Amino acid sequence: MVHDYRLARERMVKSHLISRGIDDKNILRVMGKIHRHLFIEEALEGEAYNDHPLPIGHKQTISQPYIVALMTQALELTGKERTLELGTGSGYQTAILAELSRTVYTVERIRPLMETAKKILDALGYVNILYKIDDGTLGWKEFAPYDAIIVTAGAPRIPDPLLEQLEEGGRMIIPIGNRFSQDLIKVVRAKNTFKEENLGGCRFVDLIGAHGWKD
Repeated sequence: MVHDYRLARERMVKSHLISRGIDDKNILRVMGKIHRHLFIEEALEGEAYNDHPLPIGHKQTISQPYIVALMTQALELTGKERTLELGTGSGYQTAILAELSRTVYTVERIRPLMETAKKILDALGYVNILYKIDDGTLGWKEFAPYDAIIVTAGAPRIPDPLLEQLEEGGRMIIPIGNRFSQDLIKVVRAKNTFKEENLGGCRFVDLIGAHGWKD
């Protein structure tokens, strides 16, 4: 039986997003529409719209819906952005970005994750996503600068290449801290200065790479 989970999505939006201060109408609409259960293994489908992370294999997770919404809201997307995503993972966050940006450039270091995510996103009809298998801490220089950058893994500090690839007036959201807990940091570029704002505590898997944690 194919389950649509429409009521579960509505409940997720009301209970986990609106009640916790997510008020961007476009984000609420998109997260109420996208089928999160398609991005996780079948055995966990019943958990898809609960507010916690879920394993997706390769020691990676799909983030809890509230954190996805919070990070996306911090990017202040209007639909015109060129958005860089570092850590494709399940592809769920990628789908949300694709709905809210002009073009999404997504980088993932784990090939099987990228291949699975791309298959799902292609099947859903997204044509404004470019994919790359690489070290996410290097960004994606070829298409820089970006209006928005989102990093879905925790780093010890903000990687320099990401600061360099952020457009004037651009917004970046990245978890910074140690390997056990981080703070969500929003960075806004004004000429060559970077204004940082702490959006609160979180916990992500490690950002592995030349400008992140060593594997």
